[in-house]
Amino acid sequence: MTEQAIDDTIADAERRMKRSVEHFSQELATVRTGRANPAILDGISVDYYGTPTPLNQLATLATPDARLLTVQPWDRSLIGAVEREIQKSDLGLTPSNDGQVIRLPIPPMTQERRQELVKRVKRAQEDTHVAIRNVRRDALERLRQAERDKDISQDELHRAQDRLQKTTDAQIVAADQVTARKQAEVMEV
Repeated sequence: MTEQAIDDTIADAERRMKRSVEHFSQELATVRTGRANPAILDGISVDYYGTPTPLNQLATLATPDARLLTVQPWDRSLIGAVEREIQKSDLGLTPSNDGQVIRLPIPPMTQERRQELVKRVKRAQEDTHVAIRNVRRDALERLRQAERDKDISQDELHRAQDRLQKTTDAQIVAADQVTARKQAEVMEV
């Protein structure tokens, strides 16, 4: 294993770690806060002629103000199905429709609900940390195997391990920053 191969291994690990942090960030976008955000509806799919279809592909989602989401299905016959799926979701929203538009008032969250959401964010953060550490473990195993195969020296292995650990630490910090921002958003009254 050459110096280039070591660089490639570390770069691949960093790319995979960054993907984990990006996924985590996208996952947190669906966590409801006190403000209206169309991303909270991303996990909802509606049965559209026998095919589960994401809500954002069936309707226009809008936020006319900070405490209201509107869903306007392009096919008006879907209003009932969309309303049922929103009620079945774990979002705690009560839809109301006028035959054309579904309105989702965003109620102010209780302190208990805020704490529950913070716990959910923390669980997702820990899952992201585990994913990052798994990537580090895989990269370390490749490097150690190269050292066992006498492709790299022990010194090169130690330098590569240090670089990999710095990369891992940086991605853990990035995940922690995402968590801190989301926690502040959730706890904001």
